[in-house]
Amino acid sequence: MAVRRLAAEQPESFEFTEKNLGWAKKLIDRYPAGRQASAVIPLLWRAQEQNEGWVSEPAIRYIADMLDMPNIRVLEVATFYTMFQLQPVGRKAHIQVCGTTPCQLRGSEDLIKICKSRIAKHMHEISEDGMFSWEEVECLGACVNAPMVQIFKDTYEDLTEDTFNKLIDDIAAGNEVTPGPQNGRRFSMAEGGQTSLTEIDDNTKGDLPVPHVVDGSEKASHHFAGASINTGGNDYDGVPTPAEDSVAKVKAAFAAKSAEKAEAPAAAPAEKKAEAPKKAAPKKAAAKKEAAPTKEAAPKKAAAPKKPAAAKAKAADDAPAAEKEPEVLTEARGGKADDLKKLKGVGPKLEATLNELGFFHFDQVAAWGPEEVAWVDSRLKFKGRIERDGWIEQAKILASGETTEFSKRVEAGDVASSKSED
Repeated sequence: MAVRRLAAEQPESFEFTEKNLGWAKKLIDRYPAGRQASAVIPLLWRAQEQNEGWVSEPAIRYIADMLDMPNIRVLEVATFYTMFQLQPVGRKAHIQVCGTTPCQLRGSEDLIKICKSRIAKHMHEISEDGMFSWEEVECLGACVNAPMVQIFKDTYEDLTEDTFNKLIDDIAAGNEVTPGPQNGRRFSMAEGGQTSLTEIDDNTKGDLPVPHVVDGSEKASHHFAGASINTGGNDYDGVPTPAEDSVAKVKAAFAAKSAEKAEAPAAAPAEKKAEAPKKAAPKKAAAKKEAAPTKEAAPKKAAAPKKPAAAKAKAADDAPAAEKEPEVLTEARGGKADDLKKLKGVGPKLEATLNELGFFHFDQVAAWGPEEVAWVDSRLKFKGRIERDGWIEQAKILASGETTEFSKRVEAGDVASSKSED
């Protein structure tokens, strides 16, 4: 993979348009507080669409501020994925040629030669008319359809020198082009047709790629050129946001499954009662047959009484621990609370909850015993996290004035308070 750097010439600033800003805020709201960084890839993609097909350095800083991320983290994402262009591209099309082994074995080098002769001699150079640019990239994920190229969001597969030249000609002329295999193959099906599930006639059924015109004005997705995406009442052309109806279907499926589980126990006792006599009889008969004990059988009989004792021990372990209210404070000592987010597993929400319960300092947490842990645990939304994340052990170290590896990372800003707060 070639080194990817930002363009030498950069615009002075970047801001989302009013429409894109509304889309961005709607997308960010889908993530829990403290997890907004998860939206970095779609925001970078939308910034690229708005900025004529490439991501500028001001756009990276703008998105970092919007998501409360260090600039370097957003830069890492932008430079890692070849889907993000870091310098200006052709106005009509930027062609990414897959050069990984399967494509290379099936002719990708011939496609690169065409790019060099028809577009520009070197990667990332823009053609003289300003309409095209190209680059070689790593695997694009359709190896069975090699060789292939990607133009913005669409892939064009099963290419030959002739079909690739025709693709460039059609884009240049403003003709309709159809993404997907260019040799008549259906998706990734064998070139000769179906070789399995032959009882299903699937050679022609189903949705096929939609023809569209590649004109550089809709880098968001050619599939949606001239159409709007229904996102629950908001029209945002280009990148579709996650579908609310899909989420509703998943929730409905879980609700139905829960309802089935709730009904199942009602029928279970009757079935067990009916089966109980049948199961008891064979056991009794088996006991009579083994009435004459052998020397080998004797130890087994002697060991039998141990089972109830083990069951009692297990029941004792499973029994809920007694609760005892720990030492709590009405406010932090000296008006300055410890940063409880330095405990792995404690984020802003949990810190606020602990403060409300009266815990402001590491030494308070360090003093908890099993009964105090049970008291606190019963008042948290997700039980078991105190022992799971080792709060008490961490608190003892921090209360003594020392640091943990996690607290060092929090101080350095390498973690957003806690990655395990649910």
